Amino acid sequence: MYRSGWGIKENQEVTLALRISRAFFDSLLADAVPSSWDRDRFGTEADWSRAVDRSSVRLQWDPDHHPSGEKLSRRAIQLGLRGEVLKAFGKRELIEVIDLSAFVAEQRLLLSSRGVSAITTPRERVYIPADPTIASRLQLSEV
Repeated sequence: MYRSGWGIKENQEVTLALRISRAFFDSLLADAVPSSWDRDRFGTEADWSRAVDRSSVRLQWDPDHHPSGEKLSRRAIQLGLRGEVLKAFGKRELIEVIDLSAFVAEQRLLLSSRGVSAITTPRERVYIPADPTIASRLQLSEV
């Protein structure tokens, strides 16, 4: 909610939850190429650049934030989709779209009037893909 200003930033007033299958999400992670060169994964910047050109999924790790706005030590994943993967997402893989805008507005009011302890947030945990090689490549841990 932090990035959208709790639904009040211009052109970010609508908050949607998008439901996809675990198998599709894992396939996105498996195909993802980092948005910047990772020398541990790609021998040269040219190798990385070729992988970016071939991939339809870009991966970026962004700072995560507490509902109060405080920056957290953990990172949040951001995936960018294009081409056939984006088409599959929109036409075949999207299971459900839920408009959370009213809920976000309600939580924003609670946050501003009564503080963080008054809001409802989902229980979060590190997502571990079914394939351990994906988790290893993304440097995910259950900690």
